[in-house]
Amino acid sequence: MSRPDVPPPEGDLIAVANAGSSSLKFSLYRRTPGEPEPVLRGLIDGLGDTPRFTARSPSGEVIGEQTWATGATLGHDAALHHVIEFVRGLMPGVSLAGIGHRVVHGGVAFSEPVLVTPERLAELQALTPLAPLHQPNNLAPIRLAQQVLPGVPQVACFDTAFHHGNDEVTQMFALPYELHEAGIRRYGFHGLSYEYIASRLPDVDAARAAGRVIAAHLGNGASLCALSGGRSVASTMGFTAVDGLVMGTRCGTIDPGVLLYLMDERGLDARALERLIYRESGLLGVSGLSADMRVLLGSDTPRARLAVDLFVNRIVREIGSLSAALGGLDALVFTAGIGELAAEVRRRVVAGCAWLGATLDEAANRTGATCITAPGSRCAAFVIPTDEELMIARHTVRVLDTIREDPP
Repeated sequence: MSRPDVPPPEGDLIAVANAGSSSLKFSLYRRTPGEPEPVLRGLIDGLGDTPRFTARSPSGEVIGEQTWATGATLGHDAALHHVIEFVRGLMPGVSLAGIGHRVVHGGVAFSEPVLVTPERLAELQALTPLAPLHQPNNLAPIRLAQQVLPGVPQVACFDTAFHHGNDEVTQMFALPYELHEAGIRRYGFHGLSYEYIASRLPDVDAARAAGRVIAAHLGNGASLCALSGGRSVASTMGFTAVDGLVMGTRCGTIDPGVLLYLMDERGLDARALERLIYRESGLLGVSGLSADMRVLLGSDTPRARLAVDLFVNRIVREIGSLSAALGGLDALVFTAGIGELAAEVRRRVVAGCAWLGATLDEAANRTGATCITAPGSRCAAFVIPTDEELMIARHTVRVLDTIREDPP
């Protein structure tokens, strides 16, 4: 197989690992005086079911792919081993300046990217109950890289960090204050995605980027973030990544009394509740068909339609809430898998925001234009692909530069 656009291994390369609940995204970047330069990116998805591996050059050409049999027991460790061996085969002698990792939960202590140390890794492990679907998978590549790539600095970049500036009232639950001091508060997530959108929107519309914006990260995990002048002021996710919007398999906001009822009347224990709200609910639970929005939009079954209706309904309601927090709305940004690709979902959400002055341009929405609202629309709507990996690469370079200037 040809290797177009893949440069030789000399230079300062940064690797990025973005481990999800059933996937591992990876990227290589070359350090440059400006923006990190993409060298390679790829994905192994379907872990635990039907794993698929694809690697692409910066121009998008497939330069590596593999599939495994249905039910293959390929976990995150095996996936990372496969990626490492692929890169070594593609770029013999490659050496890394550092590895950046997406870590979903940083808790109270981690408000910015940090160099991984044994002590910090233990602190992050202790946060696993707050993100049981993600934290173990985020930390597994760090541990494996310590074994197979000893001596390579690793940087943890947190999905919660972008929201650390939210004011105390926004972060609080109405629980006894000592619980707030103990760290039971609204953290918000998808921060790396929102941070990238905040950095990208000024290139699209500088005036609106400086104003009141709601970014909608809509994928298997879904949330909204209110941005004022590019700074997070509120989001729909809270203490854990199960709060807020309807998601692929997560229920989103739920009356805690429902959980107490299920404990008392159905005999569900903590682990059964965890499985219910994280893995068996959301689009999958309502539809009884799939967690994949593409499947649901293509289905004519009543429950599939109901799941899509509920997904849109919650988004529109929460846009109203965040618009109130912002004191109005200048722009809405769609991003992530559903936000970038599901024109029908965007159409219905924008229609629900007509009261905010959003008027859809049907043709622009169908063709995936960057701006999907009509000229003169008081509230603009944009489609901007997110790039969490580039955001992680930026942070990793910054942390490594800091280490060089001021060694720990």
